[in-house]
Amino acid sequence: MSSEQFVRGMLYLSLTVVGVPGNTVVILAFLLLLHQENRLLPADAIILHLACANLLVVGVRCLLETLASFRLANIFGDIGCKAVIFVYRTSRSLSIWLTFVLSAYQCLSIAPPGSRWASARAFVAHYLGFVFLFLWLLNTCMSSAAILFSFDRQNNSTLTNHGINVEFCYVHFPSKLSKQANGAAQVGRDVVPMALMTLASLIILVFLYKHSQQVKGLRSSSGVSGGGSSGAEQRAAKAVVALVTLYVVLYGVDNGLWVYTLTVRKTMSSSLISDLRIFFSSLYAALSPVVIIVSNKKVNGRQAWKCCHMNF
Repeated sequence: MSSEQFVRGMLYLSLTVVGVPGNTVVILAFLLLLHQENRLLPADAIILHLACANLLVVGVRCLLETLASFRLANIFGDIGCKAVIFVYRTSRSLSIWLTFVLSAYQCLSIAPPGSRWASARAFVAHYLGFVFLFLWLLNTCMSSAAILFSFDRQNNSTLTNHGINVEFCYVHFPSKLSKQANGAAQVGRDVVPMALMTLASLIILVFLYKHSQQVKGLRSSSGVSGGGSSGAEQRAAKAVVALVTLYVVLYGVDNGLWVYTLTVRKTMSSSLISDLRIFFSSLYAALSPVVIIVSNKKVNGRQAWKCCHMNF
């Protein structure tokens, strides 16, 4: 094994050992909460769905890349390449859109009762299942090119035009136009939710700043400290802002490298750029459950794990 493959394997292994247990903990915590209370709040349902998508990203791509890099197992034949790249791209983009949905819903949650935005929040909560279904259909359709154009690298080692080298596989497009069109569609699929979730986060930050100023004013005038449910809402809002910031940084690097990949005329002989792209996008899937576990009391609190002990 070359040193390059060893480093590559260790990087993917680090994502696997953090992302798989982390997302599993989040999923189990909310499933236990669902078992205990027979329902989930809309924000909790979004986080549960997000953790499932992130687990697919880390479990399917990073784990299999780790096994292949250390030559423990290798499923990257033609069918394996098509399946892994398709599932990875679908779950990756689903994770992005669910982060946007979470930030948008949290933004609507800070709206005053009786306002139009509060009505919009109720509407989204009522039809949240349809939102999930729409996102699955949208991202599945937009990832279908992986099924058509992904091949085993060993059987296509002479393909040098209009392709993308991802170490064990080639994503080979039939023409320059199809490569650029597919690349532009993927960039658009990422940039649109990025812009929207950034806007939602800015609104949340403005609200938190104004609220803190009001609380300071009340404390200075009456000496009564604030608290209650507003504190929980602020913690949830701050956690969402942290997730969005993490997303913008990591996926911003990912998309920058993707645009660079689209500009090269021939398939690169090295998979370094593709590996960096996959690493940064998978890093979000691995680190986001850490943010959720630290900030969400329903995950790190003792209540869910008491339920686990009682049932098992």
